[in-house]
Amino acid sequence: MSADGVKARPGSVRAYRLAVTARVLLAGVGGYLIAALASALLALMLPGGRAEAVSAALIASFAIMAAAVIWVFAAGTVGRAALGLGLAAALLIAALWLVGAFQAGGVA
Repeated sequence: MSADGVKARPGSVRAYRLAVTARVLLAGVGGYLIAALASALLALMLPGGRAEAVSAALIASFAIMAAAVIWVFAAGTVGRAALGLGLAAALLIAALWLVGAFQAGGVA
């Protein structure tokens, strides 16, 4: 029985658990992808020495992943969460391409 005393249908419980599982997987994998892409972009764009830029980008990646996870669980549907993360990933990949991260030999 559920908390309000009405028995839940097994199909609705299964659908709810599947949605939560999908959000957890999307938050883990998608959040990591967004954090890694943003960290790479920040490391290339931040001023200062290479070591300082990489360190600052990696520290920022923790906040970026947390924001991505929050977005996944705050979005109305799993599809909308996936669309948001996919759009963010596409924009970050485009920005990395524009700064020359995918050139032969990389950015020197």
